[in-house]
Amino acid sequence: MPVLVPDWEAPGNVSALSTTRRGGTSAAPYDDGGGAGGLNLGVHVGDSPQAVAANRALLRSRLPAEPGWLTQVHGSQVVDAREASRAMESGSMLNADACIATKPGVVCVIQTADCLPVLFCDSAGKVVGAAHAGWRGLANGVLENTVARMREAGAGDILAWLGPAIGPSCFEVGDDVVQAFVEHDGGCASAFVPRAGTASKHLADIYALARRRLASAGVARVWGGTRCTVSERDQFYSYRRDGVTGRMASLIWFK
Repeated sequence: MPVLVPDWEAPGNVSALSTTRRGGTSAAPYDDGGGAGGLNLGVHVGDSPQAVAANRALLRSRLPAEPGWLTQVHGSQVVDAREASRAMESGSMLNADACIATKPGVVCVIQTADCLPVLFCDSAGKVVGAAHAGWRGLANGVLENTVARMREAGAGDILAWLGPAIGPSCFEVGDDVVQAFVEHDGGCASAFVPRAGTASKHLADIYALARRRLASAGVARVWGGTRCTVSERDQFYSYRRDGVTGRMASLIWFK
């Protein structure tokens, strides 16, 4: 099961990874892009429940505990990952797009297939977090809310890693998306490039937008933000590219 491991300056007791579409059991259109089994981890995308369960078991073998899976709604709510795990044990899932953990062995997880996964930790290795940042959640403050919850929990200096998302050459958006960001921060205009031959379409750099939002929240130490889920077909699921597709997961915990 190939995974991406963040290359960042996290303390030694913090572990994190982001899955790809490769190394699982799912059949097309949730496969690995080359005809072999795909590592789809989403239960809500139409894949075989048995395949998803097998894929989650493969992932679980690399983790200290079962993650607290969330029902993501493109919002900005942040929950405690322990509460998400307890909800799972009782047969339900919390609606949220970010979570934090303050206890060893509690696993934060979010799922993506073009939206931006952001993993967080503090330099002391005592608080970690994960956020699902599609453009709506990003514009509505999901990253700032996650940072605020971490600080409420005692986090000091916070680091962030930007996982695989739709790249700046593929993310076409309309004027409404540009306006949503520029109204909050005029400097965000630099993250949008008018698309040639169109009257109201732009190419958006979600990584640049996230870095600006993180900087405004006092998070200056940021890594990642170099992959493209749309163009790297053999590595990543992409909703924008394929429509019906699987979901990847980004996870973080500490010991």
